[in-house]
Amino acid sequence: MSRRIAIVGAGQSGALLALALRRDGYDVTLATDRSANDIRTGPVLSSQCMFSSALAIESDLGLDHWPGDVPAINRMAIRVAPTGGGTPSPAVSLVGKLDEHAASLDQRLKCARWIDDFTELGGTLRLGEVGTAELEELSETHDLTIAASGKGTLAQLFSVDGNRTVYDAPQRVSTLVYVSGMDVEETAELTMTVVPGVGECLTMPALTVSGTCQIILIEAVPGGPLDPASELSTAAARLDYVTNALTEHFPDIAAQAADIALTDLNATLHGAVTPTVRHPVAQLCNGRRVLGMADVVVLNDPITGQGSNNAVHSAHTYHQAILARGDRPFDAAWMNRTFEKYWRGWGQWSVAWTNSVLGGIPDHIAAVFGNASELSTVADAVVRGFDDPRTVQGWWFSADEAQRLVETARREAKSVLNQRELRRALGQYVTGVTVITAKSPEGRKIGLTANSFTSVSLDPPLVSFCPARTAPSLADLTAAGRFAVNILAADQHDLSRQFATPSDDKFAGVEHRDGVGGTPLLDRVVAQFQCRTVARVDAGDHVIFLGEIEEFPAPGGDPLVFHSGGYRLVATHP
Repeated sequence: MSRRIAIVGAGQSGALLALALRRDGYDVTLATDRSANDIRTGPVLSSQCMFSSALAIESDLGLDHWPGDVPAINRMAIRVAPTGGGTPSPAVSLVGKLDEHAASLDQRLKCARWIDDFTELGGTLRLGEVGTAELEELSETHDLTIAASGKGTLAQLFSVDGNRTVYDAPQRVSTLVYVSGMDVEETAELTMTVVPGVGECLTMPALTVSGTCQIILIEAVPGGPLDPASELSTAAARLDYVTNALTEHFPDIAAQAADIALTDLNATLHGAVTPTVRHPVAQLCNGRRVLGMADVVVLNDPITGQGSNNAVHSAHTYHQAILARGDRPFDAAWMNRTFEKYWRGWGQWSVAWTNSVLGGIPDHIAAVFGNASELSTVADAVVRGFDDPRTVQGWWFSADEAQRLVETARREAKSVLNQRELRRALGQYVTGVTVITAKSPEGRKIGLTANSFTSVSLDPPLVSFCPARTAPSLADLTAAGRFAVNILAADQHDLSRQFATPSDDKFAGVEHRDGVGGTPLLDRVVAQFQCRTVARVDAGDHVIFLGEIEEFPAPGGDPLVFHSGGYRLVATHP
């Protein structure tokens, strides 16, 4: 008998997960207070700028029904207005190219279509409000119940995680309009204009119910000049507010938006959210537990456009975990592990970066922006953070790393080789993904992601890996005298991302045990090589470590592989 799963909320995450599970043969109930037609003809749900990593998940699941119809976003422009005061800063402007295109598709189109597909596949659609009583009923008749709607009272069932929540009040007041009649930005499809102390304006092309349009999002600092004086309860009031805000604070955008009109009477949003991270499991009065997903448990301000991307990555992680669970119970321990897998692999980076942007552009980042106007690789690194916030974690939070980013870009600019294209070419070689672990003489646990691992010799049994000369852990790796190579399984991409990112404790929440000499060993990997370091060789900007294998458990399984900048799964050749 198929396992029964209930999902409350038919937005970006809920509708995606319900449809994906139904295609996999699960008995799924999708509970929502709106039918597909209600969503299709109702108010807009989001600005939903979807970047390539999230688009790839939708495509892999066969959920992209609009290929070629949604305007492609290939470039992003960021402008920071000059500040006044005693030490004014100059205006800066950069244009970066995304590695792969982004896109914005009105969720009224997307979610409505997914709900229709879900019911056509025999999924159960339950219409009506879901409160605690209805949630208890669902939990008693299903093997797993997931809350995927961050609006209303359901989110309050999940307690706030004080260790991961920074703010206790909204940091921006958001006003969003979908408009026609706006001149197209020539330098970049997606723009972000920052006026320090006032707020931000983001614009992008999109596909909505009436065709292509432009989205304008105003993010106002509470108490600042842009903070609306009223609730802006009507569509006309919201459009007036946006046009006035553009005229007063974003003149470049105002010039393009001189003749705009709303695409429809429901094409506006207005409100404010408090960025919040909640504990993922709620216990109901009947003793049953509910698992929170997406913005129920990780709610971000829309300033960095991460909401819809977070929703997709959260649903994807949960989907994989449900499939892997088989017939075993969906108990509280599994629920917490599933959320932590999403948090390690995606959520923590998105939250940290978005919260930082809300606090204002740091001085060392303003310097990076200034250099990005003349160094394309720096500009590309800045906009890459919108697709994958993990990629900015080093230099965004460290002035030294930011300086290193700029210096590296300057060297590359002088190189006879196009290093970005060289990386792209080298990325065509498929590799496995490993985490190298070690323990320093002082007892510090060391871990870093590497795909440079290779077998060198069988007699004696030697392997190698190549950390960068600038790797913070290089000195500890050298002093450790031994290391372990952990070859990751297909579902351990979250570990790859965690150990590839600077952190005070890369092992936080990671299941591991001690090996020879106290070397930390990761659990559930497909193979493991415990090695004694026998040689180190300087090789350009990297160091080659040679290790002699002492132990090599290899339980096997499907490995994680890396190709062309992304994680892949292996398949048997026909």
